[in-house]
Amino acid sequence: MVLNKLQPHIRISNRDTAKYALLPGDPGRVKRVMELLDKPKELASNREYYSISGYYKGIKLLVLSTGIGGASTGIAIEELHNIGVEVMIRIGSCGSLSTRTHIGDLVLVNGAVRDDGTSKTYIDSIYPAIPDTLLLIDTINSAEQLGCSYQIGKTRSHDSFYTENEEEYKSFWSSKGVLASDMETAALFTIGGLRGIKTASILNTVVEYQGNLENEINSYVEGQSHMLQGESNEINVALNSIYIYEQKNNIYTSN
Repeated sequence: MVLNKLQPHIRISNRDTAKYALLPGDPGRVKRVMELLDKPKELASNREYYSISGYYKGIKLLVLSTGIGGASTGIAIEELHNIGVEVMIRIGSCGSLSTRTHIGDLVLVNGAVRDDGTSKTYIDSIYPAIPDTLLLIDTINSAEQLGCSYQIGKTRSHDSFYTENEEEYKSFWSSKGVLASDMETAALFTIGGLRGIKTASILNTVVEYQGNLENEINSYVEGQSHMLQGESNEINVALNSIYIYEQKNNIYTSN
C-alpha cells in the first residue's frame, strides 16, 4: 500500500485510517457521533463526504457521510477500502414497509433486495446482498444490551422516492416480508462482499408504513422526539457493536 495516498473523493488517506468506519448518509449525523468520541478530529469535507476520526473506549474509528444513494455510497466504500478500513457499519434512516415497525424503531438488516443500480453495476443481481453474520450478531447483542427497540429483517434498496409507482412498489415488497426501504444498504453489502469487507446496516425508522413521506421527513428535520431517539440509539448500538466485535477479535487472536 502506498503511504499517504490521498483518495480523490473522500479526501483522506491511509495516514488517517482506522480498522472501523461508521457510514451515516447525513453529514449532520457525523457531528452527532463526534460528540460521543474521545479525541475527535475533523479530517475532510468534500461534496457529500464529511469525515472525522476519534476513539470509542480506546478503539479508533472513522465516521464518513456517504450522501444519498448507492452511487455515492459505493465511492465511499471503495475509497475507505483503499486506505485499509476493514469493518463498515451503516447508520442510516429507512421507511417502514411493515405495520409492526414504528418511528424510532431500529432495523438490523439481515439482507437487502437489490432494487438499486449501483449493486447491479458490480455484479448480476443473483449475487446476495447480506451482512457479515458475526457483525450482525454483534449489532443484535448491542441493541439488547442497550435496551433499544429493534426489528431484524430484510430491506429493499432503491434509487428514487418519486417514481409514478412508489405505492405499488411498497405494497409489493411489504407483502413479501420486507421490513423497510432505504437507498444504500444493498450497495454496502454487495461491494463489501466482493471486497472482503465486514459490513452491517443499522437503520432508524423515520417514515411509518403508509405514512406521509413529506410530512414525516419534515418532522425528522424539525427534531421530533421518537426519530431523534432512534438516531441516538442507532449511533450507540453501532459504537457498542464495534466494542463487542473488537473484544471478541482480541480473544480469538490471543488464543
